[in-house]
Amino acid sequence: MSVLIYAEYADGKFKKVALELASYAKAVADTMGTSVTAVTVNAGDTSELGKYGVSKVLNVNNGQLSNFNAKAYADVVKQAAQKEGAKVVVLSSTTDSLYLAPLVAVGLDAGMASNVVGLPVSTSPFQVKRSAFSQKAFNYTEVTTDVKVLSISKNSFGLVENNTAASAEDFSPALSDADFNTKVESVEKASGKVSIADADIVVSGGRGLKGPENWHILEDLATTLGAATACSKPVSDIGWRPHSEHVGQTGKPVASNLYVAIGISGAIQHIAGINASKVKVVINTDPEAPFFKVADYGIVGDALDVVPRLTQKLKEFKAQNS
Repeated sequence: MSVLIYAEYADGKFKKVALELASYAKAVADTMGTSVTAVTVNAGDTSELGKYGVSKVLNVNNGQLSNFNAKAYADVVKQAAQKEGAKVVVLSSTTDSLYLAPLVAVGLDAGMASNVVGLPVSTSPFQVKRSAFSQKAFNYTEVTTDVKVLSISKNSFGLVENNTAASAEDFSPALSDADFNTKVESVEKASGKVSIADADIVVSGGRGLKGPENWHILEDLATTLGAATACSKPVSDIGWRPHSEHVGQTGKPVASNLYVAIGISGAIQHIAGINASKVKVVINTDPEAPFFKVADYGIVGDALDVVPRLTQKLKEFKAQNS
């Protein structure tokens, strides 16, 4: 019996969320007196997982799985859990794993808890703390099934090093044609940028930037901070930025360590989608903008004036401390 995680791998490395899952699962496994097993798909060197507490890695190498397919990947995770006798399966809250988690739960006849924000408060009965109502409240959920599937909120646990000697073995789950009913025709990825899903810092712009020609000041700040760039829904709707950068309740959810909102008034749907971010900074000309009510720090001023000055100060600080 072990705690199983699905460790997401892309662009030649494990995603940060995979290492956070390993850290979380190790803490759960220690409580239950067991170990952590990770299942990977078409991954390279898996030794990094051992640094965060994984004892065993099941490597799946299959050309048919070169692109994410929720049904097929769910079958992989299900069979890995069955092979290891896992009673707890831990998944992340990335876009892929949000599709994956309910399919895995159905396949294992397991109870599922989403938006988990902490270690189990009890393992007998098995209870976890979850966020609810767009991170405005918390609840405690008891999972009574033999197998439990947990979907962990991003950045809710962090990375905890726990060096473990991780063994690795090839794993070949039995996949059928039915697993590949959905065909991926093409995949388009942004290159050379920090992705919103993996970012610790997100710099987001709204109509207060006055036009797409001014977006370079936001990008300069993002580059200085090592941040991902994002935008509000109106900005993507009018074509200033691609819809892939739209964040909020109706776009991509954000749970970064730092969220900087520039020229965004703060519609309730936007705030709900980024509310899980730990620190929120707002720059806006309107002191009555709704965003200031939820901000940790706020600057009242014109973004076209404030942001370049802020970026310059950050560059000077980095130069002095490099």
